[in-house]
Amino acid sequence: MINRFCKRPLWECNATLVRVAQGQEPADVVIRHATLVDVCTRELVDDVDVAIAAGRVAYVGMTEPESGEAHTAEHCIGPETRVIDATGLFLSPGFMDGHMHVESAMVGVGEYARAVVPHGTTGIYMDPHEMANVAGLKGVSVMVDDARRVPLKAMFTTPSCVPAVPGFEDTGSSIDAADVAETMGWDSVVALGEMMNFPGVLAADDNTLGEIDATLRNDKCVTGHYSVPERDRGLNAYIASGVSACHESVSAADVTTKLRLGMYAQLREGSAWHNLTDLAPAIVDHDIDTRLCCLVSDDNHPHTIVGDGHLDRILRLAVSLGIDAVTAIQMVTINTATCFGVQADMGSVAPGKCADLVLLRDLTDFEATLVMIDGDVVAHDGKADFDVEPFAYPDWLTHTMNLGETIDESTFTIPAVTADGSPIPDGHVAVRAMGVNPGQTITKDLTLEAPVANGEITADKDTDLLKVFVFERHHATGKHAAGFVHGFGIHGALAQTVAHDAHNLLVMGDNDADMALAANTLAECGGGEVAVADGKVLGLVRLPVAGLMSDERVERVSDDVSVIEQAWSDMGCTMPSPFMTMGGMSLACIPELRLTDRGYVNCLTFQFEPLVVE
Repeated sequence: MINRFCKRPLWECNATLVRVAQGQEPADVVIRHATLVDVCTRELVDDVDVAIAAGRVAYVGMTEPESGEAHTAEHCIGPETRVIDATGLFLSPGFMDGHMHVESAMVGVGEYARAVVPHGTTGIYMDPHEMANVAGLKGVSVMVDDARRVPLKAMFTTPSCVPAVPGFEDTGSSIDAADVAETMGWDSVVALGEMMNFPGVLAADDNTLGEIDATLRNDKCVTGHYSVPERDRGLNAYIASGVSACHESVSAADVTTKLRLGMYAQLREGSAWHNLTDLAPAIVDHDIDTRLCCLVSDDNHPHTIVGDGHLDRILRLAVSLGIDAVTAIQMVTINTATCFGVQADMGSVAPGKCADLVLLRDLTDFEATLVMIDGDVVAHDGKADFDVEPFAYPDWLTHTMNLGETIDESTFTIPAVTADGSPIPDGHVAVRAMGVNPGQTITKDLTLEAPVANGEITADKDTDLLKVFVFERHHATGKHAAGFVHGFGIHGALAQTVAHDAHNLLVMGDNDADMALAANTLAECGGGEVAVADGKVLGLVRLPVAGLMSDERVERVSDDVSVIEQAWSDMGCTMPSPFMTMGGMSLACIPELRLTDRGYVNCLTFQFEPLVVE
């Protein structure tokens, strides 16, 4: 696969590199006396020099292992060469996130780059399926334009599942095999985004396999999303279709089985989905080859990036869990590059490779002192050396709230009737409820008792049984559905348009008045996230770009998120990143029970389920 994310292709500059390596021509930059994190051999090499020209590594000088003869890059230094003394520092390839969604950070690609590059991230493999569900490929192309403004290598993976599971939700747009085939010709596209429609794969659905086939015909990677706890026939069939990587492991056994079957296991640690602690034993407790292991973030909230970092944060956790530091770095460098077929250009510090490099103070905190992309210094001491002006989003992308109905308190009435329309007497009735767990994507299909009074089924704060509504917001259909959730423990109401993957308007609460205020607050501001209690707005994150992203600085958005997270806490919730957990309640491709604008979806059998349990 041709890599279009380098300053210059190797065949245009190899003559220069040949001359620089031999001292016949001076290098642009020389890094001296670094301890090299050699991801090719999984070792640390002391006192290494690296010469850079034309945006690539021309020469790596080190002491010979047997003779002890020291080789330096002094012969590559000319009058105009910039020399960087890296004594006491570790030189690593730049970090690459093999699966993530920029939209989860609630800012555009330009702002995302400004936030993560100082943490050592030089490349991201981004799946913009949030944007695609709202605005289709037209919206994705806007993100591509934004990405062109920054040095971060933003490599796009075409959203494969828009909608996530056809027939179970209403989205703003759709993508089919013909659309995927078209994008495989885009310079920005390197792979197919996570194939969430594993039922379609297992059923050998023509369109689903058509998307995979269009990707494979273009010699590109198919990334996966196999979220069911099944590790035999289904997983084998899924991999046999051409899917080569998956980030949806929730147990060490999931990781081990995928590795044994030749699949890249992308170990996830995001703002809400805290999986690495459960997955690390697959590596730490067993003597296995880790070349098919990658570390990925998937979804990061802005306050996580601003406060804790990006891949450096995950590396710190990996090492604290017992994973060797060099092995962990391999999982965000050479392993990721190999997964996507760009190892000839990226992922290691070696002659001919792109000079995407990071200097680290140590291999515990992974603090980056200097970051280079294609040989250019783009960040140092935790600050980006580039800035981005606010991106000019088109008007059609900042007006996406089309509810088609007026929402008031009465909208949130749940009639006390059975599926066949029979009235339910006052008292209690058994209802289905989604059970959520902190730090996990999986929900439980619970049967709980809900109060019935005056012909209505109501919430019950005392038992932590909250109402949930999903409103279609793209085509003004006025369609909505109701359900219940257990596990948040809040008083008041919360609403958001970040509701994976259709991103309809999701409202949750213990009383109808606060739910109505929350819904209407977002309808008026163009989308986002809001917390309401006792008739007052406690926190609001305005996300007018597709109802997903802000046009503000990431630090400002982070501050707004901090306020709303404090509101969550004040309302009684103790889970990490609860808005992200809430946003997954309508994601109809992850077990067990989800709610879309069409109703409850059983994500094991892929059938609609009634609210009232007979």
